[in-house]
Amino acid sequence: MSPRFRWIAFTVLGLVVVALMLIFLPRFGSDPLLSDSPLIGKPVPDVTITNIDDDAPIALRSLEGKIVVVNFWAPWCVPCRAEHAVLIAAAEAFASADVQVLGVVYQSDVGDVNRFLDELGRGYPAAMDPGSRAAISFGVRGVPETFFVDPSGIVVAKVTGPVDGPLLTSTLEAILLGESVDSQETGEVQPAP
Repeated sequence: MSPRFRWIAFTVLGLVVVALMLIFLPRFGSDPLLSDSPLIGKPVPDVTITNIDDDAPIALRSLEGKIVVVNFWAPWCVPCRAEHAVLIAAAEAFASADVQVLGVVYQSDVGDVNRFLDELGRGYPAAMDPGSRAAISFGVRGVPETFFVDPSGIVVAKVTGPVDGPLLTSTLEAILLGESVDSQETGEVQPAP
């Protein structure tokens, strides 16, 4: 191998290594499953869920004009127990600002759901998701996951993991002011019981 050919081969190899580092290094150490939702900036999925209390259908797109907090949860989800009181408080505190909190039950039995709500309270509509159509439409990978929809019906943020009071309040206040909001990862989600 001539010195000139060896120099060209090392240069090409070096460029390939640098290119691969530029592509993969920023992703090193991050979980690719926790990437931001592809729904951000798009209309809320056109799904209808069923209110647990009165079996009334709730079409998510019919809520346009309100800020909607769509929280996917399950009675077997440990972090969901902790955030339930936060969601009830937000539903009450922001009701006059036309904010609608909506709980969508993920892969659970209605009896377990009612026992959970009887124990921890019913402060906002909870709905069953037959066939997990809403969860699939939102790309839910586990619970809790919370999506924020602005009054024009656009999904503007997602929280992966449990929400707490300060995060929920600051996100809703930003949306009310017309400011941009970022998605957050606050913890792990439970994909199954």
